[in-house]
Amino acid sequence: MCADAGTHEIAPRSGVAFTLDKGDRLTVIDPRGEQVADLLAFNRHDLDEVISSGRTLDYASRIYLTTGDPLYSNRSNVLLRIVEDTVGRHDFLLTPCSADTFRIIYGDADPHRGCFGNLAHALAPYGVAADRIPVAFNCFMNVPVDGATGTFTVEPPLSRAGDHITFEAERDLVIGLTACSALQSNNGSFKPIHYRIERGRPGEPSEGASESVADRNALPPGA
Repeated sequence: MCADAGTHEIAPRSGVAFTLDKGDRLTVIDPRGEQVADLLAFNRHDLDEVISSGRTLDYASRIYLTTGDPLYSNRSNVLLRIVEDTVGRHDFLLTPCSADTFRIIYGDADPHRGCFGNLAHALAPYGVAADRIPVAFNCFMNVPVDGATGTFTVEPPLSRAGDHITFEAERDLVIGLTACSALQSNNGSFKPIHYRIERGRPGEPSEGASESVADRNALPPGA
């Protein structure tokens, strides 16, 4: 927990999971700059519905998403909508880094479990198996693409200390969120990520359920 009681900290190279109700807002903050956060979203009432890079980029007809853009599910429903963005460059192309990433790309003999392993660990109490983890929305990640050749590079994030991106939940969701574990993605160092949740429309029932705040807080920890 940060000094601000409403802001939570994700330690470097770790991850958390928590729930959002429809109408809640999630703000992901880069407190020190040049640090990526991998974001996943699942329909809380049907975990087979999950955030989809392919659907989202197909409907947006562009790679870089920002304020006003929806993030779609594999069933073409909007799960999250970007409502504020101080950076304007995020990646929805590359899968969460993993032990295999570090073994294959970096040549590590004893690789870290990466964002994939951190997400799998954090989401397991919610019933999300590792094989359900898709390509994440990588907040603050900077992946320029050469339009002529299709080649891409992973460059330092454009985010500076205090930059943020805010999402509004369009469904009741389970969220996975990390402080990315890959050196190349974070300009050679590992830093924390902060996040803040603003609960929306008090008293309005959640989608498909009458879950109370007490019930929500009884779900597996991670927030």
